[in-house]
Amino acid sequence: MDYITEFISMMINASTPILLAALGEIYAERSGVLNLGVEGMMAVGAAVAFYTTLSTGNLIIGLLSACVSGILLSFIHGFSSITMRSNQVISGLALSMVGLGISSLIGRNLVGTPLRSSLGTIDIAVLSDIPIIGAFFRQNALTFFSYILTATLWYILFKTKIGIAIRMVGDNPRSADSLGINVYLARYGCTLLGGALAGLAGAYLSVAYTPTWIEGMTAGQGWIALALTVFSAWNPSYALIGSYLFGGIRILQFRLQPLGFSPPLLSTLPYVFTIIALALLNIERIRRRIGAPRSLGKPYHREEI
Repeated sequence: MDYITEFISMMINASTPILLAALGEIYAERSGVLNLGVEGMMAVGAAVAFYTTLSTGNLIIGLLSACVSGILLSFIHGFSSITMRSNQVISGLALSMVGLGISSLIGRNLVGTPLRSSLGTIDIAVLSDIPIIGAFFRQNALTFFSYILTATLWYILFKTKIGIAIRMVGDNPRSADSLGINVYLARYGCTLLGGALAGLAGAYLSVAYTPTWIEGMTAGQGWIALALTVFSAWNPSYALIGSYLFGGIRILQFRLQPLGFSPPLLSTLPYVFTIIALALLNIERIRRRIGAPRSLGKPYHREEI
């Protein structure tokens, strides 16, 4: 029983950054903006959060600075793809590469430096003592925040007028515009939200999951978050379940290695799922079947007929 509880706890820890990044990307893509720069924004968020926390000794400032860095990078993508109507795939890939370069520059003198203060574990009385289920109530503050955020974003997206407007902008921006919805504002807002959560996801890695700076510590988790966005059918509640699946696969690879399973083979499993998801996203018939926003990746220009 303790073994299962420990595994679930580790799975949730590994899943939190993927979940945070995926939640932001769900909103961006629901508005019609495909942002492939999640990996780069996470990397910058991790570096900025670590550097700021190390310099100030204040975790909250570190987390906020990571969100701001993600917002700034996502604004660049938003300006390129929304205002200038450039190719969203190229813009996102460029953003990812730039973000990785910036994070490397920020963290080049921080490698191996331990963080004096990091997010500790919070035990919720009584609930944390329940076998197996108690693992969900013995986590750090950011993980608890991810629970609340998932429920909040699901409710906004499917139960409020704001959510209806966002989904309409992603499906039929021309109709949304004719109804008085500001397409550009909605897309910018969702893109910036995606950037903030990607930055926060990166911060989780450097101040909670592994409180130190390691070059390339995102290790492709931004791409996994993109795959999770597709697997969750752009639904925050499904993203919560899917993130635990991906996190479980990552933890399972360490558990299976002593049993003789090939480490390189196990480590590729999350990325195999990512490649499959992105490949499916490029097939129009499958996109419609899984409920992809119909205007995803398509720039909107009011004057075009």
